Amino acid sequence: MRTTSWKRAPLVALDLEGTGAQDRDQEAILEIALVPMHDGQPRPDRAFHTLINPERHVPSRPWISPGLTNAALAQAPTFEQIAPQLTNRINGAVLVGHNIGVDWRLLRRHLPDLQPAGLLDTLRLERHLHGTGKGQSLTNLLDRYQLTERVTVLVPDGRPHRALWDTIGAALLLAALIAELPGPDPTLQRLQHIAAPGLDGEHARANSHNPGEQTSLMDL
Repeated sequence: MRTTSWKRAPLVALDLEGTGAQDRDQEAILEIALVPMHDGQPRPDRAFHTLINPERHVPSRPWISPGLTNAALAQAPTFEQIAPQLTNRINGAVLVGHNIGVDWRLLRRHLPDLQPAGLLDTLRLERHLHGTGKGQSLTNLLDRYQLTERVTVLVPDGRPHRALWDTIGAALLLAALIAELPGPDPTLQRLQHIAAPGLDGEHARANSHNPGEQTSLMDL
């Protein structure tokens, strides 16, 4: 797999929404989406997407996405009920996401036996190409690369900062960023050298689920 073209690698885009890092080890996952990629593009028709019942009341917080209400969550399956599907879809895959280390750290806390083949972070790839700066949120980058309308077409009932919308957006952004890399179509090995946080979580940034920094959904 290490010398495989990135388009042939078993890529699965991932995004999840949680209650916030202020809950520490008790942070709940409220929504998750997994979208496999084929030939460098997302496959929405093969997506797995669900709300998750946290089995407790979730207070209103500014970083919790609209629609993730206690009433809606109460009708959803519990994490334990969907865990086998997550394991089947994630083990052996390379997970793709924007600031993927944060999502991976929370997911691994709930399912410590998961065994993905690796991670690819579109935020790291963006910073490799253009350096660190403002305007590197997923929504900003999708606007910059004129991908927002395409995401909306693929997820007509979705919206930014919801798991399925952001998962499709990250998958499309990956291809757009790779197109800016010099040289031939990169291998998975090259991409992981540039944009892979460690599976051990050492390099995962905490800010996407940290209420001390996440004061607005527009900052994500």
